[in-house]
Amino acid sequence: MSDLNNRRPLESRNTNWAKRCAGFLAARAITPNQISQASIGAALIAGGAFWMTGLTTNVILTGGLLVLSALACQLRLLCNLFDGMVAIEAGKSAPDGPFWNEYPDRIADILIFAGVGLGVGSPALGFAAATMAVLTAYTRELGTSIGLSPNFSGPMAKQHRMALITGAAFLAMFEPLLLTPGTILTIALWAVVVGAIATSVRRAYDIRKSLLQGKSS
Repeated sequence: MSDLNNRRPLESRNTNWAKRCAGFLAARAITPNQISQASIGAALIAGGAFWMTGLTTNVILTGGLLVLSALACQLRLLCNLFDGMVAIEAGKSAPDGPFWNEYPDRIADILIFAGVGLGVGSPALGFAAATMAVLTAYTRELGTSIGLSPNFSGPMAKQHRMALITGAAFLAMFEPLLLTPGTILTIALWAVVVGAIATSVRRAYDIRKSLLQGKSS
């Protein structure tokens, strides 16, 4: 797990429920790296469930798959929350923690958005969303690699992407009443693509601005 200076600012980290859950995990033979790795499993479930929505016309089954995918997306975020809390607050960090803190997140983004794209019949759009999501993280890490503070700004940072796709999954449950199946998730994928591009450009601009200011000072 990365150090305190490279942590995403999260208000949920200070809540009592999060502290209790992290304490429960820390008291057991569960490592932060294992929690990080579990996020890949959650993303695989989410992506697979999204994909399967495109393979069935049963409204009830589709609704169940959408609920499962939404919950799995949120489980992915909980893994991202608790790995850091167990590592730092509970003092269980490992030398390879920074690797496991970042690498599973990139796999998770790809699995989830590729699954959504396959489910709505637009695999290219799903992979475009996954690519742009990874690009936002790369741009942030580029800044930290040259000595700048990590930039977690949006408008489509990880928590924003997961909130959007989770909300879209729940809304899509009611889609058969008004819209063609897949419409809401397709719109959500486009929003991720456009928002992630804006996020990456914003972060890149901030990096260049910081470098120029440092050179002129």
